[in-house]
Amino acid sequence: MTINIDCETEDKLELPYEEIIRNVVLSSLEYENCPYEAEVNVVLTDNEEIHKLNLEYRGIDRPTDVLSFPMLEYDTPSDFSHVEEDYEDCFNPETGELMLGDIILSVDKVREQAESYGHSETRELAFLVAHSMLHLCGYDHMEDGEREEMERRQHEILELGGYRR
Repeated sequence: MTINIDCETEDKLELPYEEIIRNVVLSSLEYENCPYEAEVNVVLTDNEEIHKLNLEYRGIDRPTDVLSFPMLEYDTPSDFSHVEEDYEDCFNPETGELMLGDIILSVDKVREQAESYGHSETRELAFLVAHSMLHLCGYDHMEDGEREEMERRQHEILELGGYRR
């Protein structure tokens, strides 16, 4: 399992963010029954940089809390049965790991939302990673049923890791 974590902001979180990220990534993959060793890239940045990315990739002119860039396409969320058919596109040739994608997190938003929602920065970081991991596994929340399913899964992943409000 490869979890690359890069902090591209000088204003770092004052908590064991690498441990939290690793725990939530692993818990998410276990919860989603991913049958492969996987590779996930996580970048911690600030509101200014995530604002630029949000505008460039989503056409939304404001900072957001997290952006997910999945490497895989799914007919059904977390259905990994097709990936071996596209082995060259889905697996890292050097490690043999399934390349799930990238997560970009705003450290500023972690702080702002933790305060706004009245819970710890640890819980907010864990929530955003779980949310993004579900996107990397093919889930979305554009419709009510999808949103409810993602919320249920996020909650269960966070409960498994002991990340409570």
